[in-house]
Amino acid sequence: MSLPLLKYKPSSQNHRVASFGVADLNEDTPYIYRIEDVSSYTDIQNIIWASYRQIFSEHEILKFNRQKTLESQLKTGSLSVRDFIRGLAKSETYYRLVVSSNNNYRLVDITLKRVLGRASYNKDEQIAWSIVIGTKGFGGFVDALVDSEEYTQNFGDNIVPYQRKRMEGRPHNLVTPRYGQDFREKVGTVETDWRFTLEKFYTRKFQEKRLPEGDPRKYADMAASVGGKGNYAQKLSAFDIDYLSAVPYRGGSRR
Repeated sequence: MSLPLLKYKPSSQNHRVASFGVADLNEDTPYIYRIEDVSSYTDIQNIIWASYRQIFSEHEILKFNRQKTLESQLKTGSLSVRDFIRGLAKSETYYRLVVSSNNNYRLVDITLKRVLGRASYNKDEQIAWSIVIGTKGFGGFVDALVDSEEYTQNFGDNIVPYQRKRMEGRPHNLVTPRYGQDFREKVGTVETDWRFTLEKFYTRKFQEKRLPEGDPRKYADMAASVGGKGNYAQKLSAFDIDYLSAVPYRGGSRR
């Protein structure tokens, strides 16, 4: 018997706040891909490309990641956009890129961004959906999201998911790396690569940041930049001085 989804309080995010004033249209407003707008082969290809970009975070579709069977079913109309998204999220490619390289909490956050177009509200929501993954498996988690009321209200059967009401920052699929820090530490790319440690802790710039305010060592570079260059004291000897020219002439002859 599967456990019911735990209750959690949604925190305020941009997509939960009603817009005010004139239409909320700017350079950050996402383009919405609908199957109803398809009138040519290029249009259906754009929907497929947008789906790959949203779910796989691929801005150029790699051949070995393409799901040709799903693409064919979408083109013939035997598959809705909702089920196409479901198929991409449950594919072996998504499992390899995202599921296998992240813990459940981070997996929940990434999948919510890709499928529902928003980040997880808080840790309580991550825990609630992690229990769903533990009881129903990842496929059951994807079905719960795609069949949810939230997905239906925002995307329905015919719209490709997108980041909803983005007001700051870049799109989710541009800032979400495929590997979390816990995975990178496990494989050793963080703990054993000393280049990051040397660059972060042993550079002169970092050392200067740790000095207290007012410490003259923080201003060494500034002092060197404003110091006189080339204005050194001239080296003269007694043979270089013309004593006669230095004596004022008052008439008569010099002896």
